[in-house]
Amino acid sequence: MAIKPIEKPSSFFPFRIVFEKRLKEPAHWVPFFVSLLAIIIALILSGGLIQIAGGDAIKSYSHIAKASFGSIGVFSDTLVKATPLILVGLACSVAFRARLWNIGAEGQFFLGAFGASAVVLTPLLPANTSPWIFIPVMMLAGILMGALWGFIPGFLKAKYNVNEIISTLMMNYIAVAWNNFFIYAVWSESGFQMSKVFPKTAWLPRLADYAKEVPAFRGLTTHLGLLFGILASILVWFILYRSRWGYEIRLIGDNPQAARYAGLNITRNTILVMMFSGGLAGLAGMSEITGVVHRLQGAISPGYGFTGIIVAWLAKLNPFAVILVSILFGALILAGREIQPSGIPKMIQGIILVCLIASDFFLRYQIRITRRA
Repeated sequence: MAIKPIEKPSSFFPFRIVFEKRLKEPAHWVPFFVSLLAIIIALILSGGLIQIAGGDAIKSYSHIAKASFGSIGVFSDTLVKATPLILVGLACSVAFRARLWNIGAEGQFFLGAFGASAVVLTPLLPANTSPWIFIPVMMLAGILMGALWGFIPGFLKAKYNVNEIISTLMMNYIAVAWNNFFIYAVWSESGFQMSKVFPKTAWLPRLADYAKEVPAFRGLTTHLGLLFGILASILVWFILYRSRWGYEIRLIGDNPQAARYAGLNITRNTILVMMFSGGLAGLAGMSEITGVVHRLQGAISPGYGFTGIIVAWLAKLNPFAVILVSILFGALILAGREIQPSGIPKMIQGIILVCLIASDFFLRYQIRITRRA
C-alpha cells in the first residue's frame, strides 16, 4: 500500500485561517456591533450597484434621508409606514425566539385586515356605533383572525412535525386569495376591486384630527396604531423576559431537548407561540386597514410581512430594538415613492438581509489565524 507523502506547506502562505465554533455566548454588545457592520457593508454594496447602474449613491442616500426625515410631515408619514412593521416585527421575533420560523406574517396580516373589515362590512356592528366600541371589536377580530392563521401551521408543526416554513409560506397565498374573493365579489363596491369606505367611527384617530386643539398637528398622518405597536413592544418584552411563559419560550428556543427533559409541554407552547405571533401580525393588518386605507382592498401591504422578518433579525429579536429598526425600514418604504427606479429601496432591503444572514456566521464561529505545520 502506497504511503501518501505529506504536502509541503506553501512558503507564500505560512498562515491559515481557522473557523472554530464558539463555546460560549459572545458579549452583549457583539451582536449589535456585527449587525451595524453588516448594515454598513450592505449600504456600501448597494451604493456600488447604484453607481454601476449610472446613478449617484451619495445623492440617492441623501434623497432617501430627506424624503423620510426631512421634516415633521414626512417623518409622520415614515411613522405610518413603520407602524405595521413594528407589529409584524414583534410577531416574527416571538416565533423566532422559540425557534419557530414563521414566514407567514404576510398572510396573517391580510387575515387580520379581513377580520377587522368583516366587523364593518358584514355588518357585525351598525355604522353609527361609538368608536369606543367599534375600534376594540375590530382589534379583537383582527387579532383572532391572525391567531387562527397562526394556529393552523402551529398545530401541524406540533402534532405532525410539518415544516412550518413551508406551511406558513403557502398559507400566505391562500390568505391573499381569500381576501381577493371578498374584495372582487362579495364586498366589491360597484364592481370595483375594493370595498366601500368604512364609516368614520371605524377609523383610527390621527394626529391631524386634533389640529384644531393643537395646530402643530395639522397635516400629520400618524395614527393610533403607533401606540398599539409601542404597547405591544412592552407586552412582548414583559412576556419574554419577566414571565414564566417567556422563560419557557426562550428555553425551548435555546435547547428543545433540555426543555423536554424539564417537562415543558412543547406541543402546547408551539401552538400558543404561533397563535400569539399570528395575533400580532393580525393586529398590524387591522391598524393598517383602519388607520390608513379605511377600506378592504388588495394593495394594503408592500410586503410588510416579509420585511418584518428582516426587522426582527436586525433587531436581534429585541422588542424595543424592533421599534427603531421599523422606523428605518419605514423610511426605505416611504422613499420608494420618491426614487427611480422604484426597486432601489427593495434592493437595499434584500442586500441588508443577505448581509445580516452572513453576519450571523460570525456570531456562531470565531476566527483564529494559525501557522501551518
